[in-house]
Amino acid sequence: MREPDDRGGQARLGADRIGAELGERATLLQFSSAFCQPCRATRRTLSEVAAMVEGVAHVEIDAEDHLALVRELEVLRTPTVLVLDAAGAIVRRASGQPRKADVIAALGAAVRD
Repeated sequence: MREPDDRGGQARLGADRIGAELGERATLLQFSSAFCQPCRATRRTLSEVAAMVEGVAHVEIDAEDHLALVRELEVLRTPTVLVLDAAGAIVRRASGQPRKADVIAALGAAVRD
């Protein structure tokens, strides 16, 4: 996972924009599409990681149902995963199916004790 570039500016994503509550410490935000096979595996990985780390939520968004947000954040493929800190700021971003170890490492940039 890499640090975000200018895609989406320094947008903060809250519950009103993603349709779900943010995690107390961090949120794993997944953009998916209906016929995306890697999205299913990504869902499992992110759900497992969220269950391992207290205060971390996994939120999955159907890209087709949220085209304005997809365009704003320049999501070009699914799955795309954004790691948000507790305030909803994007701290890491990845396109494609992430490895579990990479997701755990990316959470280190978002989770502050």
